[in-house]
Amino acid sequence: MKDLKYISAYTIPVVAFLSIWLQGIYTYLTPVYVFGLIPFLELFTSKSSENLEENLRLSKSKKRLFDWLLYINLPLIYSILFYAIYTVTNNELSMSEIVGIIISTGIVLGANGINVGHELGHRFTNERFIAKALLLPSLYMHFYIEHNFGHHQKAATTEDPATAKYNQPVYLFWITSVIGQYISAWKIQIKLLSKNNVSFFSFTNDMFWYLIITTLYLGSIYIFFDLYGFYVAISSGAIGFLLLETINYIEHYGLKRNKNSSGRYERVREIHSWNSNHLLGRILLFELTRHSDHHYRASKKYQILDHHDNSPQLPFGYPTSMVIALLPPLWFILMNKRVPTDMKP
Repeated sequence: MKDLKYISAYTIPVVAFLSIWLQGIYTYLTPVYVFGLIPFLELFTSKSSENLEENLRLSKSKKRLFDWLLYINLPLIYSILFYAIYTVTNNELSMSEIVGIIISTGIVLGANGINVGHELGHRFTNERFIAKALLLPSLYMHFYIEHNFGHHQKAATTEDPATAKYNQPVYLFWITSVIGQYISAWKIQIKLLSKNNVSFFSFTNDMFWYLIITTLYLGSIYIFFDLYGFYVAISSGAIGFLLLETINYIEHYGLKRNKNSSGRYERVREIHSWNSNHLLGRILLFELTRHSDHHYRASKKYQILDHHDNSPQLPFGYPTSMVIALLPPLWFILMNKRVPTDMKP
C-alpha cells in the first residue's frame, strides 16, 4: 500500500475538476488547495531523511506501477485542459470565474504536466515522447532539450539561466529564465546539428518540430473553440510554465559551483541543489523535492531518490517554499543565511 502513496498527486487535478465544475467562487479551489491548504498542512506533517535499503531499492526501481502512476497524468491533464476550455467557451461566466478556471488549469499543467514530463524526459526510452506530450500544453517543449543538455551540465553556474542568483527576486528570475532557456535550447539544438554534420533545415531539428507541433496544437484549439478557447489555452500554459520557473527558482537559489585550476567548473554534487524531505511535498511532486540526488544521478527514478546529509536543506517543503518565494523580502530573510558562505558573492 505504501507504493500507492503517489496517488495523492492526483488530488490536484481532482480539485481542479471540481473548481471548473462548480464554477462561481469555487473556481479558486485549486490555488487555495495548492498554495493555502497544502503549505498549512506541510507545517504540521513530518519529514524523513530515510533512504531505501539496497534490495528494496532494486525491487522498486523495476516496479512498473511507479511508471504507470506517471503515465496516467497524460490523459488527466488533457482532460482537465479541454474541460476547462469547453466550460469557458460554452457558458456565460464572469471574468473572475474565467481567471479562476485558467489558474486552476495552469496549476495542473505545471504540477502534473511539466513536473511529470521532467521525470520522464530523463528516461532513455519511448517515455520521452510522453514527456514531450506533457510539456506541450504549457508551451514548453523546448524544456526537454534545454533541461537535459543545458541545465544538468550548467546548474549552479552563472551560465545557467535556470539557476537563480543570490538576492534575485523570483519575478525578475521568471523573465531571465524563460527567455534565457528558450535561447539556450536553440543554441544547444544548433550545436547538436553541427556536431552531427546535419543541416539546420533538417527533419532532426527538434526545435523546428516543437514549433510546428505547438502551432498545430494552438491552431486546432482556435479552430474548434475560437479565439476565446485560444486565450484560455495560452493563459493556462503560461501559468503552467511560471509554476515550473518558481520551482526552478527555489531549487538552486544562490548556490554556485566553483572552477578548478583548469578553469572548468567542478562536477555537479549534492551540495548544488536545495533539498526537502517534507513528506507531503515529496509525494505530491513525485519526489522532485529530493532534487540534490536527482542532479547527482539524473537517471535515477523518482521512487528511489536518496537523501544526502551534505545537501543544503530548505526550511520548508516545496509547496510552502514556493509561496514564500513570491514574497521576496521574506524569502531573502529565510534563505540568504542558509546559502553557504563560500557560495555567496
